[in-house]
Amino acid sequence: MAELKQLIFFDFEMLCSKNGMLFEDMEAIRLGAVKVELETGKVTGFDRFIRPQQDSPLSPFCKELTGISDSDLKTADDFSEVFKDFLFWVGGVKKARFYSWSTSDLLRLKADAFRHNLPQATIDKITKRYVDFQAIFTKRASRTAASVEKALSFYDLYFIGEPHHPMYDAYNTLRIYQSFEEQNVKTDFIMLQQFIFQEAELPPIERLSQELKNIFQKDLIEFYSHLNDAFRMKDAWKLIKKTKKLVEKYENILLSRSGVFDKELISNVEELTTFYHELQTAYKEHCSYPSKIMILHEQMVEPLQKICG
Repeated sequence: MAELKQLIFFDFEMLCSKNGMLFEDMEAIRLGAVKVELETGKVTGFDRFIRPQQDSPLSPFCKELTGISDSDLKTADDFSEVFKDFLFWVGGVKKARFYSWSTSDLLRLKADAFRHNLPQATIDKITKRYVDFQAIFTKRASRTAASVEKALSFYDLYFIGEPHHPMYDAYNTLRIYQSFEEQNVKTDFIMLQQFIFQEAELPPIERLSQELKNIFQKDLIEFYSHLNDAFRMKDAWKLIKKTKKLVEKYENILLSRSGVFDKELISNVEELTTFYHELQTAYKEHCSYPSKIMILHEQMVEPLQKICG
């Protein structure tokens, strides 16, 4: 694979209606993007209106939401021309990675490329290099899908530029990405607030690991109190879902890049995730042959028992 040279953050504005529209009919009417050259850090922008195949006037709702007028689209190039210019601006798909805030932008790209009979090979290359950054941020920091504005606020940032302007939406997504990548301690604090402490105030950093171990142990004791030596298969599936929920609460501690968590806490969370994976394996094995119960072997639960004290 070619060496990564640039990151592309992109966003579409689409046809819209107050009464809703089928996604296939929501043609792109503006494409905005920003490009970051990794070697120099230089950021450049791309902003183009797109003339849709549908020639009916924009709805008042769509005009107000996007700030786009019929006159903006009347003289604009169609999707195929704008996309060709976009690829030239990118400067090499194989050297780029593409990001957007949710997959709706990639789906719009695919739908309009199909509508205009554009080469599938090019779309496949972009798809292969595409990252849904909202999904990553949700899993690693925010717990629930946040808007761009909300994600910025986690880092004490404000939206720069015009709302519903795709180039500014892309630029602000870049700002979230940079904060996420560079502010490791802040990102972990966001994660802890959203996943574990929620409404409670975070303890001072010098007491953070100990407080987390206390909370983790309390959750694990409650979880362990409902473990039995054997479960009926339908109850075993409920146990897997319950374990998954607990793992999701703490697993980002293992992905931390800040170094704020001590080794004991990390080890405890690792034991829980190991138990979860072994539980999944045991369940699959029991499903592969007629079995009414699933037995939890002592070696599976013993590490959790030790943590519980």
